Amino acid sequence: MPPLNTPSAAPPGVAYPKAIKSYVTRAGRTTTGQAKALLEWGPLYLLPFQSTPLDLDATFQRDPGHPAPTILEIGFGMGDATAHIAALMPNKNFIGCEVHEPGVGALLKHIGERGLTNLRIVQHDAVEVLGQMLRPGSLAGVHIFFPDPWHKKRHHKRRLIQPDFVRKLASYLRPPGTQGEPGGYLHCATDWQPYAEQMLAVLSAEPALRNTATGYAPRPAYRPETKFERRGLRLGHGVWDLVFERV
Repeated sequence: MPPLNTPSAAPPGVAYPKAIKSYVTRAGRTTTGQAKALLEWGPLYLLPFQSTPLDLDATFQRDPGHPAPTILEIGFGMGDATAHIAALMPNKNFIGCEVHEPGVGALLKHIGERGLTNLRIVQHDAVEVLGQMLRPGSLAGVHIFFPDPWHKKRHHKRRLIQPDFVRKLASYLRPPGTQGEPGGYLHCATDWQPYAEQMLAVLSAEPALRNTATGYAPRPAYRPETKFERRGLRLGHGVWDLVFERV
């Protein structure tokens, strides 16, 4: 099955610079259950990529007089943590971005089985989704769990957490409220220590963000441990969470 959403083409005569991708398109196999979920639940919960900002209240069928906070997850993998968190927080909106079809199908299966009406998926590059489908200051939070660490030094430029991207992300987090409400947050997690160190350095250097902890944060209760994480912890491997807020 081909990807359900594809990037829009550049207008004739316009050459867009080729961006460095933080992911590679894997040719993973879509299972029968995932394919069924794509057909059954995709029309309801998959958002086509568009070049204009979403009306979030209309997208989630919320009362405009009582808007719900919206959280973006970038690269949700097979969607287990995404579904878990959305089920814990029914009064918040969740948008998950993932380019790989098996993961999209797996999360749609969770949505259908668990009735997660507060969750939508965009099968598209999250950098473009952020820049075109969302408005600056509109996000209560961003989750980036276990992004590709790109271990080799020559591939470090592909890592998602880079100064320019973090600066852009910070601008899409809601600012602190006038009554003392905290600003939107960015929660990253990785099991690769050199990447954790880079994340901490990059996030700490962004003036629009402040660290909610001294260094790395304890794992927030809402983020479940993955089976790979549990196995790694048993083997003595580390996992590092970072939680920063907009200032």
